[in-house]
Amino acid sequence: MKLSTLYRECTLDRISEKEIGREMKVAGWVENIRDHGGVSFIDLRDMYGVLQIVMRDTSLLKGINKEDCVSISGKIEKRDEETYNPKIPTGTIELEAHSVEILGKVYGQLPFEIVTSKEIREDLRLKYRFLDLRNRKVIDNMIFRSNVILFLREKMIQMGFLEVQTPILCASSPEGARDYIVPSRHHKGKFYALPQAPQQYKQLLMVAGVDKYFQIAPCFRDEDARADRSPGEFYQLDFEMSFATQEDVFRAGEEVLTATFEKFAPEGYEVTKAPYPVISYKQAMLEFGTDKPDLRNPLRIIDLSEFFSRCSFKPFQNKTVRAIKIHGHQSKGFHEKLLKFAMDIGMAGLGYLEVLEDLSYKGPIDKFIPDELKAEMRQLAGLEKEDTIFFIADKEEKAAMLAGQIRSELGQRLDICEKNAYRFCFVNDFPMFEKDPQTKQIGFTHNPFSMPQGGLEALNTKDPLEILAYQYDIVCNGVELSSGAVRNHNLDIMVKAFEIAGYDEEVLKQKFGALYNAFQFGAPPHAGMAPGVDRMIMLLRNEENIREIIPFPMSGTAQDLMCGAPNVVTEQQLREVHIKVRV
Repeated sequence: MKLSTLYRECTLDRISEKEIGREMKVAGWVENIRDHGGVSFIDLRDMYGVLQIVMRDTSLLKGINKEDCVSISGKIEKRDEETYNPKIPTGTIELEAHSVEILGKVYGQLPFEIVTSKEIREDLRLKYRFLDLRNRKVIDNMIFRSNVILFLREKMIQMGFLEVQTPILCASSPEGARDYIVPSRHHKGKFYALPQAPQQYKQLLMVAGVDKYFQIAPCFRDEDARADRSPGEFYQLDFEMSFATQEDVFRAGEEVLTATFEKFAPEGYEVTKAPYPVISYKQAMLEFGTDKPDLRNPLRIIDLSEFFSRCSFKPFQNKTVRAIKIHGHQSKGFHEKLLKFAMDIGMAGLGYLEVLEDLSYKGPIDKFIPDELKAEMRQLAGLEKEDTIFFIADKEEKAAMLAGQIRSELGQRLDICEKNAYRFCFVNDFPMFEKDPQTKQIGFTHNPFSMPQGGLEALNTKDPLEILAYQYDIVCNGVELSSGAVRNHNLDIMVKAFEIAGYDEEVLKQKFGALYNAFQFGAPPHAGMAPGVDRMIMLLRNEENIREIIPFPMSGTAQDLMCGAPNVVTEQQLREVHIKVRV
């Protein structure tokens, strides 16, 4: 590609000592100005690099301010050796300016210094995101993002997947999160929705005979922001396979994710080799206290509920009791800080026992454990001398959650989590249905289009809350990267599953009419998943906030502070789409 234009001969990264003595024209932004009296210097920056400009004719500096966009003509020279800058590739050369043209003037005071923009408050960065993106670290994230997406696309094509773009304007459907809805001008009182995911379309592509589909899909969900979730819009590597089982999808997911993380991981990082560990939802909630287990933490949670039902410690009676053992006795201060953490997350206390040299126990709970049961607890928990074991007791769901948080806190405080590693696993066998705690109604736990394990027979004969689905997640370092499922392609099973969740067949026809119709015309078995692109890049860049790797993110309150969205529209615009605003 030709790099030379009216304003520059090449980008700054293309200039080296080979150009010494050449007359050249360069362009970029004025990052810094240094006036040394009789000679001035500019650090000129473009997207690719930085070059020092020397102005021995200081009149050339007149009217130039930081962040002006300029085109400069001059001669490439070798710097004096004592002025070399080893931090930049062009650190041994400079351009002596002969003429300067201001292409874009800065008319007011800069809202912040570009080079330190990551250190200022986020709302100001987002308001002036076009300036924030000039920061080397920020734009490097976007370049990195582009490279990852290019690799994902090429890898999927190499694996035999066909890229297909699915619609952005679609029908609203009850899939979990709130839809963003779009009013129709031509159809009064009716609305489109932005897709929460290309769920129905990718299944329809399978019915259409597309064997393996993928796209880098934009998804829209009206959800609250989190550190790992951007409100409004996000992207996923969406893929679906015909004639595929859960294991087939696992192999495809492992191939693309392992290749991506091995290519783009920071130097020295280890990546889980395929096949990834497969952990059931039930096992994950027991051993890790979460369905997003961080396998870098070696600690595991055990269940001692039945054991403590035979002890006389009343706070543990009729409760789910979970325990975590660590090796080593800890200081009084350690226990005090951990107790404070436990109480901050809603626990009434945090019991523990220490195992002494003679394998006896030290701690306030010891007297409530009958002597004849003490050896049994050692065996159940795998206790050895100098171990400490912590206890968490509550109702089952809350005990699991609290134990998971204590496990994470212990891993951090003891500094025992694996460093410089990406540890993947699959979590599968999720419950198909759950009971709403408020309404007591049974609904879908996750994806309503998942195939129930046991098929129609299970739906007809089992307690809905005991039915598992062919649903699965990929988790990396405690972050959910992907969800997926073997899809329900059988119309009879689909009708019965939705009936259990409170949707009769007429609602099914109305809300999911395309799938309802398609499944009457020879639908193949199919399955897929959708790893989150934003979360992948967030992990690979070691960023704590997902907004750092999105070019133009919304704020935590779902606002575009730069363009002023959401905003009011005119009465005429509202009339055209037949809307009246109620306050």
